[in-house]
Amino acid sequence: MTHRELQRLLARRRVLKGALGGVCAHSASALGLPLFFGNAAQALAAMPAQDQRILVVMELSGGNDGLNTLVPYADDAYYRHRPNIGIKPARLRKIDDRFGFSPGMAGFERLYKDGKLAIVHGCGYDQPSFSHFTSMAYWHTAAPNSGGEFGWVGQLADALAPEAAPNFLVNIDGTQSLAVRSRTHTPVVFDDPEKFVRKGFFQERPVFEHMAHAGDTANPTQRYLLDVARSAQDASALVREAWARYQTPVDYGIYSVDLDKVVALIEADLPTRLYYVAYRYNAFDTHVHQGDLHARQLTYVADAVLGFMQDLQRIGRAQDVTLLIFSEFGRRVPENTSLGTDHGTANLMFMVGDNVKGGHYGTPPSLTQLDEGDNLLHTMDFRRVYATAIEGWMGLSGSERLLGGRFDPLPIFG
Repeated sequence: MTHRELQRLLARRRVLKGALGGVCAHSASALGLPLFFGNAAQALAAMPAQDQRILVVMELSGGNDGLNTLVPYADDAYYRHRPNIGIKPARLRKIDDRFGFSPGMAGFERLYKDGKLAIVHGCGYDQPSFSHFTSMAYWHTAAPNSGGEFGWVGQLADALAPEAAPNFLVNIDGTQSLAVRSRTHTPVVFDDPEKFVRKGFFQERPVFEHMAHAGDTANPTQRYLLDVARSAQDASALVREAWARYQTPVDYGIYSVDLDKVVALIEADLPTRLYYVAYRYNAFDTHVHQGDLHARQLTYVADAVLGFMQDLQRIGRAQDVTLLIFSEFGRRVPENTSLGTDHGTANLMFMVGDNVKGGHYGTPPSLTQLDEGDNLLHTMDFRRVYATAIEGWMGLSGSERLLGGRFDPLPIFG
């Protein structure tokens, strides 16, 4: 499909969208932790049509410390394990009588109390790896202790759109993530929208231009290469144009984690339904002097996520989008001698959106019954959260085909 043809298709979608525009909650926590909702009407809002739903996945690379993200301040064991880096109750943004967010996470506190943030406790997998590379590969492919050739988001794209619709899958990063590797889709991967062009030597540019405008061929290999070249050229033009037109009064804080770029593409009405972004460069690997650094990064994340939700409201698409947030592992429970934390196991996951039933899900791991390495024992297989996104949000039944087994979705979407 050429750039002009795709633009005409998008214009027809806008017209149709304008013409058609007029046309009991509970928590899964075994501990009975509370839910909060902004109002009943919002909690019972109708879900958008399945073909309009968008899933955005955010990766917090490096192994975020869940215990200092959502602090179990009512548990004395937390302060015994962390006499120096434990965050005192008076500084926390308390959301109930047991838990409070890190001091700078005003955005998460607001989303939670508005009923738009689901907290999933104790996420992990059996025989956990403490290697960043290995554990992240397990999370990317939804295949713990084995790995896989394709990513779970890429496989989801294959299942949702087996005909490989152009620009269905977008990865905003400096390099492509394994999570979006697909059998049939070519993910759109970019970092800076203004510089999004096909990479290559200057002398190769005429070849790229020729391939993108060449006619059809009967040779299947040549046809594939031509399709890739055309798709890359069309995608880069659309992304640059969307970013050039994007203007927003919404404040994302210091670091948007590329979520503003996601809104720019959604506002431009690209056919993308799966986005993947990351807080990069192992930023959450807090082995040394964790306190201020970790709190600052969590503030950036919370501000960016709140800004993202407000920006989606501004363009009228908040009902269509859910955000899933994860990290490849948590941190060890006791602080180390460098006033940081070492690689651990079980962690929190978050889901954010207007259609999310906010609250606590799952069972928080015990801080007194640890493994031999002083790590949390996971209480929730992380693939249950993936299954929730796949079945509960994207509306695709049979998530076991993507996840290597049956994992019951959580009632985050009813």
